[in-house]
Amino acid sequence: MNDALMERLKIFLHREDNRTLVGIPTSQEEIAKAQQRLNISFHEDYVHFIQTFGGAYAGLAVHAFSNGSSLGNETVVDLTLGFREEFKELPFAKVLRTGYVISLDGTGNPIIINPAGKVFICYHDTEEIKLLADSFEALIEENFYEW
Repeated sequence: MNDALMERLKIFLHREDNRTLVGIPTSQEEIAKAQQRLNISFHEDYVHFIQTFGGAYAGLAVHAFSNGSSLGNETVVDLTLGFREEFKELPFAKVLRTGYVISLDGTGNPIIINPAGKVFICYHDTEEIKLLADSFEALIEENFYEW
């Protein structure tokens, strides 16, 4: 992720009034175990983010392993395995099998990063999949606003 965006995130997330929005930075061991369990490789931008902030708010809740308390306890592994099972019969099941769930929209639709690093949303009501951003970095750039 670019340095300017990371600096904006650091300033915002490390403010005293935002401490519930940032988790505990992720270890390399947690990353390795999760990648093995999910049979995927996390994209380098996502890794950079979670190694810096853990699960944190960046315009949307980005789940990792130790999330900010405002984000809930669901890990990227919990979300991914849960949606893989729940949606295994839907047309976008392959995207879930080869990607990982980093977030949810406001109505429970999973936001997924695929092996190429592109970010998609899967709509469970319509069984459609839509490209949200060409990368995790672009997703954060498009959604993150300081308040």
